[in-house]
Amino acid sequence: MHLARLPWQRRWLYALKVSSWPKLLAPIILGQAIGGVTAGAWDPGASLLGLAFGVSLTCAIVLLNDYSDREIDALKRNLYPEGCSPKTIPDGILGAQSVLLAGTAAAAISLGLAILGEFGLGRPGLFLAAGLSLGIFLAYSFRPLRANYSGGGEYLEMIGVGVVLPWFSAYLQGGDPAPELAWALLPGFALLSLASAVTSGLADEVSDRLGGKTTIASRYGNPFCRLVGENLLGGGAILWAFSARMAPDLLSPWTILPAIVVLIAHWRSIAALSETAKTANFPALRAYKGRINEAIARSTVTLALGLVVASLLATAVGSAG
Repeated sequence: MHLARLPWQRRWLYALKVSSWPKLLAPIILGQAIGGVTAGAWDPGASLLGLAFGVSLTCAIVLLNDYSDREIDALKRNLYPEGCSPKTIPDGILGAQSVLLAGTAAAAISLGLAILGEFGLGRPGLFLAAGLSLGIFLAYSFRPLRANYSGGGEYLEMIGVGVVLPWFSAYLQGGDPAPELAWALLPGFALLSLASAVTSGLADEVSDRLGGKTTIASRYGNPFCRLVGENLLGGGAILWAFSARMAPDLLSPWTILPAIVVLIAHWRSIAALSETAKTANFPALRAYKGRINEAIARSTVTLALGLVVASLLATAVGSAG
């Protein structure tokens, strides 16, 4: 059955691309861990609010990005009618106006949640921070900047996903606008986010080039893009390995080690898949990009859990002493 004929619930579920959510929810989880460990306490309300904000912002980004890319998605479907996956608007799964309205509503909800956090939890400037997060995405996809079309979209994504989102979540949970842990851990996570952003354009290399969209993949080609993405993953692991020196009072190498092990284990399988992830080989490209995003999400959640466990152990030892 064609996707456009599915019940409306399934069509919206397809359009929301739930399988891609860990890419944006992982930095929210990391930020929550940073904020809770920094504050030395856990606020369940801040956690629920952070999760709701992450989900609503993710929905806004996914839907509005589909609306922005509807023309180039149609071009890709014409080029590869059997190869690439169906696209929400060009394939008639949902109408363009419905996608735009739903994405705008999700964006408004995320801003409303930020207002609730600012006044309900006493977090001055949280609404402006949420506006910055949303503004980075709008600059990424929409005019006048439309950075994802004019070049630089990958770097804007690195800033938004790798820095602003985890910082927002840390501030929401802990109330500290400049936690030391964030300074130590976010540079490494920013490189991981850049790796995801760079390789996300691999499947769209040809259609982006023909449609005038400038990405690292469309400008420099598939092999270079894969090389950059894989080395950025390694760079992120190296920065995490040295992060304990930046915050020695808060971080132990043993706290960081499990996340690095998870990242390296995935990196080996990514390298094994790399040679098959050639231009227009869509099944291999999907597996390759999925493995990269899986590596980032799993290592990031492992790091967040490590921070929480280390903090609980330190509290227990202090109480026993």
